[in-house]
Amino acid sequence: MQNEVVSREEWLEARRALLAKEKEATRLRDSVNAARLALPWVKVDKDYVFETPEGRKSLADLFDGRSQLLIYHFMLGPDWAAGCTGCSFLSDHVDGALPHLNHHDVTWVAVSRAQLDKIAAYKQRMGWKFPWVSSFGSDFNFDYHVSFSPEDLAKDNVFYNFTPMQPADANDELPGLSAFYRNDKGEIFHTYSSYARGPEELIGTLMILDRAPKGRNEDSTMNFVRRHDEYEEAAKAPSCCH
Repeated sequence: MQNEVVSREEWLEARRALLAKEKEATRLRDSVNAARLALPWVKVDKDYVFETPEGRKSLADLFDGRSQLLIYHFMLGPDWAAGCTGCSFLSDHVDGALPHLNHHDVTWVAVSRAQLDKIAAYKQRMGWKFPWVSSFGSDFNFDYHVSFSPEDLAKDNVFYNFTPMQPADANDELPGLSAFYRNDKGEIFHTYSSYARGPEELIGTLMILDRAPKGRNEDSTMNFVRRHDEYEEAAKAPSCCH
């Protein structure tokens, strides 16, 4: 792979044209962020219980004394042997952000339907520190449309990413991110959810690759990604082959 080679002057002209688009994208992102903050909220009246290393906790407990809670719906089902590769890729980026989030009144928690011992084993394997709890036996994952029962998958469609999806394109577990707010009276509100590629901007590695000469260099979305302990030694010589 090699792009057209031009003079420095021609490159500057092309780069300035791209800069105009980058600024347009930044302004659009700012506009989308403002619209996200302006979304109406839904009060959470249902009681959810999660299994944690410190015992059973409610949704309110997961806030850990803060007013904002981000829950990452990590794909690890009760019968899964290991966590989803893509969810693991995203989660590799979380621990370094935790001090900044916590000191900005935001708590981050991963939630999976796998039981706590399986979560703990995989978390130890990956070397992660962020809080990760189990919703096993709870409706939480089903209510937020990231887990689907065999009965769900036998229907004509399932509801994911705010739209009906063909079961053939679905799975028993799918990824997502949900945000919640807890006010001074202890009331909890669901403020936002994002699914599929929606949380992609949380993956710093992808944002870096987008600026590399070959970009993401993928045949399909994130097909190059492995769990961080499963990569083979990268070839040192330049190559277009894997």
